[in-house]
Amino acid sequence: MSRLFSTRPGDDGLPGPERRLAVLALILGTLMAVVDVTMVNIALPSIARDLQISDARAVWVTNLYQIVCAAFLLVCASFSEMISRRRLYVAGLFLFVFASLGAALSRSLEWLLLFRALQGLGAAATLSIGPSLYRSIFPTRLLGSALGLSALVVAGGYAAGPALGGLILSVANWPWLFALHLPLGLISLWLAWRALPREKGRRGGFDGRGALGSVIMLGSFFLAMDTLAHGAPLWQALAWLAVSVVVGWLFLRRQRRASHPLLPPQLFRVARFRLAVSASGLAFVGQGLAFVALSFLYQQEMGFSPLHTAWLFTPWPLAIMLVGPLAGRLADRVNPSLMASTGLVLLMLGLASLALLPEDAGLLDSLWRTALCGIGFGLFQPPNNREMMTSAPRELSTSASGVLSTTRTVGQSLGVALVGAFMAASAPVQITLWVGCLACLLALGASLARMPLAGQALSQVKSPDKRVQ
Repeated sequence: MSRLFSTRPGDDGLPGPERRLAVLALILGTLMAVVDVTMVNIALPSIARDLQISDARAVWVTNLYQIVCAAFLLVCASFSEMISRRRLYVAGLFLFVFASLGAALSRSLEWLLLFRALQGLGAAATLSIGPSLYRSIFPTRLLGSALGLSALVVAGGYAAGPALGGLILSVANWPWLFALHLPLGLISLWLAWRALPREKGRRGGFDGRGALGSVIMLGSFFLAMDTLAHGAPLWQALAWLAVSVVVGWLFLRRQRRASHPLLPPQLFRVARFRLAVSASGLAFVGQGLAFVALSFLYQQEMGFSPLHTAWLFTPWPLAIMLVGPLAGRLADRVNPSLMASTGLVLLMLGLASLALLPEDAGLLDSLWRTALCGIGFGLFQPPNNREMMTSAPRELSTSASGVLSTTRTVGQSLGVALVGAFMAASAPVQITLWVGCLACLLALGASLARMPLAGQALSQVKSPDKRVQ
């Protein structure tokens, strides 16, 4: 860990000692946004009972947060260039903390949904620019290690959310889940204002029409995926998807003409970036699909209880927490595409072994397969994220960060929706796991295609270090 805060002559980014507080601010902000999703999921039955609403309506307490967060990722990333990333990050944290207080005090579904939407907007502000802030804080030679730390934080948040939510609900009511964010948020606010890199916003206008198109495009897409995943009539999902496609086409046309586009076209002219985005989206389809499919496999096909199912999921995020930082560190030294490709192979093998899992398999049979998936994803994600951030021109790193966050969210949502679609068609749950394998195979093709380019880029980063030594 001390290596992350070392300083060498010629390093870009912040000086070593200044990185500590800045990274702590990012860790706390990311943890709050990630833990919130899985923690609140546990409380949905309690919320439905206390507010006297149906379970179906209570689900919107989670859905609205995720939809708003996903829809505003690109908008927030672009807006940060005008006011500076530090100011947007602080504003997002403040909004998230304020909305958490409002959610804790809410006594009706309408008010709770309003504050959940504001929480989602605050989370979008912080998550959309997080990777680009890592690039500003750390020198390029340490970026893989830093993004490995980020992967550890995200995986740890997803793993800790259900346990933390269950622990709080065992001694207090659901409003305390939101109140928990207040002390952490205030600490993170102070750290972010003090320690994040100070920069000037760019001069020029903001692409308001492009922002509106982005929100409608992504919001419609996620509503389509949510409708499909929850078994609603197919025409509803197709209607939302049609809106997303039409507005998406108009949005892309707008981006080619806008003076300050939300999604700069030149970003996707970089082959390494384009291939890394493709690999990321497809891999997250596989992970999002597996997380939902395995719940049904373990409980409905194999007869495990919900508690046992929760334990069977644990090796996946734990493996990412253990492997992710190591993978990030190695990606600063060896070809990151080689590591990412190796991770995709292991993830694919893990999903295939789960699809072939017999109904009478025991806990250990399931645990090692789930752990293999986690090891594979932990090997893939930090090196691939490093590729996305380092292949983008530095002046477009904020846009690249927004694309990274949006790709992850779109991929996960598409994976969840595919499970719902296959189950609505009465397909065996194992089929969905094989679809996850196919997504990983396509991701592997994209990862292998960029391997020579990634090797050349890594040698260029290493050469200045050699001259210094």
